[in-house]
Amino acid sequence: MVDATVAQQTGAETVIWDLSEFYSGADDPNIQRDLDASLAEAEAFAAQYRGRVAQLSGAEMNAALETLGAIADQNGRIRSFVGLLYSTDTTNPQYGALMQKITEYGAAFGQTLLFFDLEWAQAPEDVTQAILAAPALTPQHRHYLDAELRWAPYQLTEPEEQLLVEKSVTGRSAWQRFFTQLTSALRFELDGAQLTQSQILANLYSRDRALRERSADAITATLHTRKMELTFITNVLAADKAAEDKRRSYESWITPRNLSNKAPASVVEALITAVTSSYDIVARHYNLKRLMLGYDALYDYDRYAPVSFGAEERFYSWDQARQIVQTAYGNFSDQLGHIAGRFFDESWIHAALLPNKRGGAFCSSTVPSAHPFVFMNYTGKSKDVMTLAHELGHGVHGYLAGQTQGIYGLHPPLTTAETASVFGEMMVFNDLINKETDPLTRLAMIAERIEDSFATIFRQVAMNRFEDALHTARRAEGELTTERINEMWLQTQNDLFQGSVTLRESYSQWWSYVPHFIHTPGYVYAYAFGELLVLALFNLYQQRGAEFVPQYLDILAAGDSDYPDRILARVGIDLNDPAFWNEGLDALRALVAQEEQLARTVFPDRFGA
Repeated sequence: MVDATVAQQTGAETVIWDLSEFYSGADDPNIQRDLDASLAEAEAFAAQYRGRVAQLSGAEMNAALETLGAIADQNGRIRSFVGLLYSTDTTNPQYGALMQKITEYGAAFGQTLLFFDLEWAQAPEDVTQAILAAPALTPQHRHYLDAELRWAPYQLTEPEEQLLVEKSVTGRSAWQRFFTQLTSALRFELDGAQLTQSQILANLYSRDRALRERSADAITATLHTRKMELTFITNVLAADKAAEDKRRSYESWITPRNLSNKAPASVVEALITAVTSSYDIVARHYNLKRLMLGYDALYDYDRYAPVSFGAEERFYSWDQARQIVQTAYGNFSDQLGHIAGRFFDESWIHAALLPNKRGGAFCSSTVPSAHPFVFMNYTGKSKDVMTLAHELGHGVHGYLAGQTQGIYGLHPPLTTAETASVFGEMMVFNDLINKETDPLTRLAMIAERIEDSFATIFRQVAMNRFEDALHTARRAEGELTTERINEMWLQTQNDLFQGSVTLRESYSQWWSYVPHFIHTPGYVYAYAFGELLVLALFNLYQQRGAEFVPQYLDILAAGDSDYPDRILARVGIDLNDPAFWNEGLDALRALVAQEEQLARTVFPDRFGA
């Protein structure tokens, strides 16, 4: 049982995924058997190919990659099972011990196979180009090999690379695990009850302003009690990243993330510039929201206040959420609707609230021999319906890519990984608002859609600006105090709101529970990339209608089988055009203008003459 129950049962209390296709449980002896077999296969592969990579013919390279992919799939099944199990109870000692075992085995596994990519990257250019041109290579293998060459200028010697992997077990990975366990175990005292992170954050969407304020203060109070640990973890990992970046001669702290995302620095810089130059859209909305709510000022705890105008706050049971989301997916494409239905029918979702369950939501694509799993904490709020739509988007994306491309094309870079998830939200929103005739309800829905987009575009870019300030300061100033990090957080957040929201000093430590900063530095701009891309894609859908559906499915099925700009070019989108980002921002600006016009029609007395 959680420490404080949700006021109303959602029906998601029993929605727990079935991981038995991997293993029967944490004590399944087959886990150890498969770990040993996976490591033995990696060692056999190394014995066969070490020192020969640059000498392989096209056919031999293709065969080697087939074998390597099969080994990765088997190893990925183990890692997927343990990671998914651990996320449901991060303080369970058995799960924690198993997670550590997998981490240690993973390091040995990775060290054994490091040679392959290193030898490939160090091969003479005429050799690599000859192999890439070989007809025997599958398209997936050809792209994988070509993309790996991006890392060549930054790679170290094999002993150095192995040492970094080995030390990560007791270094970076250990601190990341500690952060997850620490934040998952946090309890937030509110009105005599002890709430989990998911429960307390859900209160920020309440109609009750006093409850929102008390909840925000409770979050601050608990974070304050752990400021020493959270600040220390942040400093250690920032220093660890700085040291590795220097050794690899990366041009910037964000360089490895851009390389991983297959996003040229110029494209990312154009995105960041376009978004930060459009912060006025955020101020327009929140100034309007203040008028609609009748407040003298909007505070940090008012950002997610529903614009419900006296109506009862809408509650969605799990069954209702399923129907809304699956119907929207099915209306767009029978194929997507069918795939989405499998997640519910075959227990590929974990939505129940549990005491020490990790907060937030994610989708794990696992491996091609299995299928994706969706993780969320369902509380019955409208935002949870959109979260379900979002994560199912990841799910159908991973399913299609895994079925079509296999292990090498399964995981698209973070930038395009958000395509299907955000598109899923848009499908649900479009489906619901087209059925709504009441102006008040339509206004509330538009306001909520705008804020969802803000959270994905503007808030994430503001967090990118915070990360940039954090890593720059850590490298220039040394270890940072909580107060120094708080200062950077408030500054970048105030830049975002431009005075339309008053951020209290108590909000200054809210950076400290954000997992992306710890687990995947530089991640956050990918959300903005994905949202603006989807706004453009959805505009194409509205223009082209049914003919766009197979084009969109082709994008999803492509996975990571080619560079993002080439995949998107198939539907006429040019990611390399710096002006591209303005298309999505203009669409969002138009939505805010629509919100303003509707608000003036519904509430003429609140806007003067």
